[in-house]
Amino acid sequence: MTKPAVSFEFFPPKTLDASFRLWDTVQMLAPLGPRFVSVTYGAGGSTRDLTREAVTTIHKHSGLRSAAHLTCVDASRSETLAIAQDFSAAGVRDIVALRGDPPKGAGGFTAHPDGFANSCELISALKATDMFTLRVGAYPEKHPEASHARADVDWLKRKFEAGADEALTQFFFDPECFLRFRDACAKAGIEKPIVPGILPIENWSGVRRFAHRCGATIPNWLAEAFHKAERDGRSDLLATAICTELCSDLIDEGVDALHFYTLNRPELTRDVCHALGVVPRLKLENVA
Repeated sequence: MTKPAVSFEFFPPKTLDASFRLWDTVQMLAPLGPRFVSVTYGAGGSTRDLTREAVTTIHKHSGLRSAAHLTCVDASRSETLAIAQDFSAAGVRDIVALRGDPPKGAGGFTAHPDGFANSCELISALKATDMFTLRVGAYPEKHPEASHARADVDWLKRKFEAGADEALTQFFFDPECFLRFRDACAKAGIEKPIVPGILPIENWSGVRRFAHRCGATIPNWLAEAFHKAERDGRSDLLATAICTELCSDLIDEGVDALHFYTLNRPELTRDVCHALGVVPRLKLENVA
């Protein structure tokens, strides 16, 4: 099996304890040599300042290539581009450009009166600065707001045409979801990289809620397997096996890069990477 390239996603900490947890996560996964790591935005731009602080700190102190999430939510064009300029000034040259989720209770996305109307407008403006590698979101299963499945392919094509360099998909549990989407994108003329997003199941009840919000399908066999595993105290073993098998199936189909949603809980991600042959890289000074 070919060893894949990997990248990891974190979320910004809101407490001191969470800050320590994030740094422990970075330290545990950094030796695996990720292509990059990214830091998310909260719904409605609620963690904008925390994201900026976390991504610049990781970039400065870990030596990892760091990507900041940037959204269109609740900010004018000038404010959004000023945030991007701050990232560039701090040495961060990778952005994950998204429309973003509306604030809780908002009932749907509403563009700021002076802001970007959608992700394509944001991507185009960032591309014009010629400062960043731009990654975007993609949805192998129908986005909750999409009118039909083909709309997700059409939107992704527009994002690439606006200047995106690479796409990172929403998580899924059936490899066929990604493979069908990849085929549909190729048929539509999309040639740029589409990297599958992988969510190791650290907490089954939490993942079920997350999947429901995101529109990710949970196969019946998966729900039944975790019901039995939780009863028998084997959830971690099952989670590692299922995630490793999913990744292996994708690699067998020609996938050469994986993006892990770590939820700042790195142990399972680390174990899956090890099972795939992605192991710590020794520094020369540690080699006798």
